Amino acid sequence: MTPRDAADDNPGRWSDLDRPPLNETALRRALVREGGLWSALEVVQRTGSTNDDLAARAAAGPVAEGTVLVAEEQIAGKGRLDRRWSAPPRSGLFVSVLLRPAEVPVDRWGWLPLLTGVAVATGLARAAGVDTALKWPNDLLVTVDGEERKAGGILLERAGEDGVVIGFGLNVSLRAEELPVARAGSLLLAGAVSTDRDTLLRAVLRSLEDWYGRWRAAGGDPSVSGLQEAYAAGCATLGRTVRAQLPGDRDLVGEAVAVDGDGRLIIATAEGVQAPVGAGDIVHLRLA
Repeated sequence: MTPRDAADDNPGRWSDLDRPPLNETALRRALVREGGLWSALEVVQRTGSTNDDLAARAAAGPVAEGTVLVAEEQIAGKGRLDRRWSAPPRSGLFVSVLLRPAEVPVDRWGWLPLLTGVAVATGLARAAGVDTALKWPNDLLVTVDGEERKAGGILLERAGEDGVVIGFGLNVSLRAEELPVARAGSLLLAGAVSTDRDTLLRAVLRSLEDWYGRWRAAGGDPSVSGLQEAYAAGCATLGRTVRAQLPGDRDLVGEAVAVDGDGRLIIATAEGVQAPVGAGDIVHLRLA
């Protein structure tokens, strides 16, 4: 069957000319190489969650570190607090990777979502010309019409004793009328110089490989690897008055003043207490 015949049998795959499919062969050729991190790359047309799929594969049998799973359409993507993530086909990047940071103590693995945020922001700055800010702990923000909007998110899940699956979803070409909520954004709406998903994915995965290599070589030390400094420089949460919605229906309000060596957000309250927050939902209230 020729490529044209295949397209005729599946017209939906090519129906939006502004959103061409990813070129799996070219991506694999560019990213999977001997001695590199990325060992395998697969693009699927449609799935519920790339994180669920990759974690299930890892549970069923040996899966090499550096395996990358990408979906053209994800209908049941997950965010923090079990939030759902979905978008029109080929309008974004929906990616999960399997990592096995054996050289790094497990108590430092909490830096991996923050590392991924730095890597995604760095890759997008180079390939899309868009400043992507990081909202602690795992949101990717862009500026649309002078307003901060969420364009993506990151989710980490354990995969067995020695592995983690890190997933990230990113709105690339979503138009205003397609946004799931008014406060969402996309690279297109943020004025990206490119929304070519092949180019963006290559840039992000190369950046992730670079930052992961630095962090792993430093034994997961966020200071020695430069990760802590880079995250603080790109974190839109720092210097803001925030409300942390904590487990147990508790709230903590104060100024976000730092990210400590364990990746926790330090909030200075009006009572003069500096409280570390390791888990919770953060709401930006205003500039401090």
